[in-house]
Amino acid sequence: MPRPNLTKSGPQRRCRTHDGVMTVENSHALDELVAALPEGAVLLDPDVTAGYRQDWAADPAAGHPAAVVRATCTEDIQTVMRWATANRVPVVPRGAGSGLSGGSSAVDGCIVVSTERMRQITIDPVARVAVTQPGLMNAEVKKAAAEHGLWYPPDPSSFEICSIGGNAATNAGGLCCVKYGVTTDYVLGLRVVLADGTAVSLGGPLLKDVAGLSLTKLFVGSEGTLGIITEITLRLIPAQPPASTVVASFDSVQEAADAVLAITSNMRPAMLEFMDHASINAVEDAVRMGLNRKAHALLLAQSDAPGAAGVLEIETIVQACENNGATEVFATDDQAEGDAFAAARRAVFPAVLAMGSLLLEDVGVPMRALPQLVTGVEAIADDLDVLICTVAHAGDGNTHPLIVFDPADPDMSERAQIAFGRVMDLAIALGGTITGEHGVGRLKRDWLPSQLGEDVMALNRKVKDALDPLGILNPGAVIAVKEASLD
Repeated sequence: MPRPNLTKSGPQRRCRTHDGVMTVENSHALDELVAALPEGAVLLDPDVTAGYRQDWAADPAAGHPAAVVRATCTEDIQTVMRWATANRVPVVPRGAGSGLSGGSSAVDGCIVVSTERMRQITIDPVARVAVTQPGLMNAEVKKAAAEHGLWYPPDPSSFEICSIGGNAATNAGGLCCVKYGVTTDYVLGLRVVLADGTAVSLGGPLLKDVAGLSLTKLFVGSEGTLGIITEITLRLIPAQPPASTVVASFDSVQEAADAVLAITSNMRPAMLEFMDHASINAVEDAVRMGLNRKAHALLLAQSDAPGAAGVLEIETIVQACENNGATEVFATDDQAEGDAFAAARRAVFPAVLAMGSLLLEDVGVPMRALPQLVTGVEAIADDLDVLICTVAHAGDGNTHPLIVFDPADPDMSERAQIAFGRVMDLAIALGGTITGEHGVGRLKRDWLPSQLGEDVMALNRKVKDALDPLGILNPGAVIAVKEASLD
């Protein structure tokens, strides 16, 4: 059956304004969209679409979508964007919904485009690349690569439940990024659908390619505000060598942070993670790993350097910890033991979530400022009488202070919100960032101008306006929407 023409027709007003962007006003426009897409692609039942309102950040201000489109190919998304442009309706892209900054929170009357059904992948073991649709989980990409003796390194703590498309949209990092880098370091090419429905192919399976502007890098980390990623070409590397592990306990976060600087000044470990006292105990309550409950800080480090180089790295890590006041240092070559400690670190988010509602931070600072950041977060928690559990990818200065509160307690909720802002203010004051890997989304948007400054914010707006002049792509994420009229 031929698909209908998706241009705006007739004098009837089809949309109304919402935060400066148009939203669907009647069912006729939606009927056109349903007819233009494969059967079953469009979900309209409010009880079903409600499940697509929020990501893990559980933004209470999330709106109610008019419909959810579960796309299976680039062409489906092109159809949605042509229709959305013709009708001036906002579109919110969504991967697995595991985001932590409200980046895929729906807005009232929008179309949520879910990539959950886009799950094809091919591996070229000769070129060492994977070409994947965005709906596969990070863990599934790793598994497909491993079947050819290859490895895709970026590994967010949520790697089993976060999509590779969402990883690209937020430039996700993970536990091993201190040595191996983040998502953008492995994205060689993208296929992207722009706001007007144009599909563009950027980059490709080349390790070196400097033809034209670096547009591939522009879209990585753009959080669905410039286009919707429908295919990703990823660089793969040989499988990771077996790793040795060091676990060290400290009586203070200052000593642990000093040990981090001592380690990173001499080497780049395969992993270097930090947990504070509250995080240690939350994880121990959940997984019973035998962690030292009395410790005020714990470092988890790994080396995967081969042979004598690996032995030297482990010795260097142990000495750095001991020289900076570690009360207990444990080193092991046993892969299963090392994996268990890494799993305990990954368990922090769900373990802390069991303690109450969370405001999740993702602030990073230059390495020299890491001690000031972690001790500053402690001071904020004490001053406001709130519980903040801090974990960190300590090797690159990216920390995750998790603010725990009871939403039924108005006073505690207010103090938690104040702490959220103070932590970001602290990171900015230390020359850092409000987000190292989770993205700005909607929850951190108001702090972005303080970090970037007026001129850089204006440059961001120019790029957004050039690629999305109607402001229909993920409005309100990263950059505040502009006022619009019905004209």
